[in-house]
Amino acid sequence: MEATHDRLLSETDHPRLLVVLICSIATIGGFLFGFDSGVINGTVDGLQQAFNSNSAGTGFNVASMLLGCAVGAFFAGRVADFWGRKPILLLTAACFLVSAWGSGIATTSMEFVSYRILGGLAVGAASVLSPAYISEVAPAAWRGRLATIQQIAIISGLFAAFVSNYLLAKTAGSATSVWWLGLSAWRWMFWMEMIPAGLFLLTLLWIPESPRYLALSGQLEKSRAVLSRLLRDQQEVANKLAELESTTLRDRRPHLGDLLDGAGKIRRIVWIGLGLAVLQQLVGINVVFYYGAVLWQSVGFSESDALMINIISGGISIAACLITIGLIDRIGRKPLLLAGSIGMAAALAMVSLSFTTAQLDASGRLVLSDTMGLVALVSANIYVFFFNASWGPVMWVMLGEMFPNRMRGSGLAVAGLAQWGANFAITMSFPLMLHAIGLAAAYGIYMLFACLSVIFVIRMVHETNGRELEQMHG
Repeated sequence: MEATHDRLLSETDHPRLLVVLICSIATIGGFLFGFDSGVINGTVDGLQQAFNSNSAGTGFNVASMLLGCAVGAFFAGRVADFWGRKPILLLTAACFLVSAWGSGIATTSMEFVSYRILGGLAVGAASVLSPAYISEVAPAAWRGRLATIQQIAIISGLFAAFVSNYLLAKTAGSATSVWWLGLSAWRWMFWMEMIPAGLFLLTLLWIPESPRYLALSGQLEKSRAVLSRLLRDQQEVANKLAELESTTLRDRRPHLGDLLDGAGKIRRIVWIGLGLAVLQQLVGINVVFYYGAVLWQSVGFSESDALMINIISGGISIAACLITIGLIDRIGRKPLLLAGSIGMAAALAMVSLSFTTAQLDASGRLVLSDTMGLVALVSANIYVFFFNASWGPVMWVMLGEMFPNRMRGSGLAVAGLAQWGANFAITMSFPLMLHAIGLAAAYGIYMLFACLSVIFVIRMVHETNGRELEQMHG
């Protein structure tokens, strides 16, 4: 395996091209994170019919993956501190493959949930390891841009899932219709994920281990060999290795106790990481991504139109992330977070307001007027834009770089657990809230959390732009 990535390093002469290539491979994990999260959007009706589930059961079928995500995110960083980033990424790719296959062949709700939880383990691991790996191989000057590619990969995965779902449903007639080989279209929606999962598994064989992990595990010569190819300037290599070596001498093997200060209290940096992770979910973004088709159908759009709206939202998300790539290393992380919080709060207020005007038709379904339907649609996509230009990518960038070396794995573990736990709570609660308090009130709650995020950014978040990872302090 070492010989394999050594050949890759020797065959790529330009250091910047090599770093971009390595980071691009790592971000396939983000693509799968997005695809696995978004594919469920078009399969909800199929799951309800196949497993005869009620609102609570459907909510759990959709949200079950997030239980695995929480566990995967919590343990992946910790395990990667002992076994290395690359081996755990390879295991993650294998889990994506098995989960995609199993979710499509499932014949009972329990079987489906089991495979989705396995996929969740992979998503959770990828969500923390891909940005962490990128932050450890990328120079500080363009680390933010490269780490933001992770969010583009996530959104591209969501977009690909939305397009795949739309085309399969349109070709078959609907998501629940029988398609190729006598199997329902919604099952093929899951199986499409096996293509990028296989690509991820194969390409991971060609990337090197993180030089920071090698140094922190005492493998300084291997770290030097990787750094020599990533940086090329031998003086820069020597300086970076000296920083890593001093870190190795100062820090012992990381463990969860590193998150506490000398008085036994949780460090401030950990609270900031937890706040970033939880608030990113409490603004309700994954309700749009997981339940978009159901949401738009609930206010009068057809299944085909609802799936097309998902594709539009995915395209807007990618455009927003591309803008962030150009700004994140110029203006910094904190200004983007603040602008995003304000924009999301305003957009969510308009979404909530538009839903208060919905009327029941003869069949008992909510219907918006043409004007308010347009307001809801535009406002929802403005909200998606602001999220993906700010909290979507920036939260993952900051979690990957804000923790000192000695606590990066542990910090990512608890922040990832909190992030996916909040995701589960939001996802599980939405179908219940939809019936109990309605769309307007649900989006009003998400708006309140967006307002809270404004205060959090102003008072708690500190800029990390341009700082080397060895300069981060807890």
